[in-house]
Amino acid sequence: MKFTKMQGLGNDYVYVNCFEEKVDHPEEMAKYVSDRHFGIGSDGLILIKPSKQADFEMAMYNADGSRGEMCGNGIRCVAKYVYDHRLTDQTQISVETLGGIKHLEITAEDGKAVQIRVNMGKPQLNAQEIPVRFDLSKPQIINQPITVSGIEYRMTCVSMGNPHCVVFIDDVDGLVIEKIGPEFEHHSCFPNRVNTEFAKVLDRNTIKMRVWERGSGETLACGTGACAVAAAGILNGLVEDCVTVRLLGGDLKIEWDKEADLIYMTGPAVTVFEGEIFLP
Repeated sequence: MKFTKMQGLGNDYVYVNCFEEKVDHPEEMAKYVSDRHFGIGSDGLILIKPSKQADFEMAMYNADGSRGEMCGNGIRCVAKYVYDHRLTDQTQISVETLGGIKHLEITAEDGKAVQIRVNMGKPQLNAQEIPVRFDLSKPQIINQPITVSGIEYRMTCVSMGNPHCVVFIDDVDGLVIEKIGPEFEHHSCFPNRVNTEFAKVLDRNTIKMRVWERGSGETLACGTGACAVAAAGILNGLVEDCVTVRLLGGDLKIEWDKEADLIYMTGPAVTVFEGEIFLP
């Protein structure tokens, strides 16, 4: 099977062009190729497929084989792949995901995509839609208490096509995320598990964050998570409507157009290498 390894701010996936290749068991394939010792090594598997509703379809699978609704870094790489491999000559494309159809704008240099702006859609704040099991009298979960491992945190919950729990803390660098991350992911509040962002506001235009991704663990970046963090910061009155989110792998620009109620994410996409793997 031919594949391409790509990354957005270090959030890396194995991409397969399903216009040419066939993947019969993507859940098992994701676990196999993601293994960093016995496989290719990645945060998951992304299949680029034909779509009847959009220009392309992105089918995303986490490293544990579970299906993901949406991936911000992953979808930027999809845009780069289809443009660089001449599957399209358009700089504005649509991509179908389980989290809805997303619209992307490609900035190219010398025939290669270098920067992608993604219309990430409307942030979903309704607790039942995210979903979050919480006080039914609170349709939105903004700066609400949650107790995890005996410690009370304040959480703001947002869906960007996938569920996010944002927690603002004083020290993101010293956080033992491999311990607390799974506790949030599997907390009874989140029936579909949850991606958790631990964030610190640096100033009115900058937020620093680390992320524990559902099904993959800590990753160097999470595009939907950066959007959720920006939205949470704005909802709590901590930042302006356009912010830079600093992740371990680099920076993303996130803008919430309040008039249109749409969130835009801008960031890079990089091809690491291409190859062929013989499947067991």
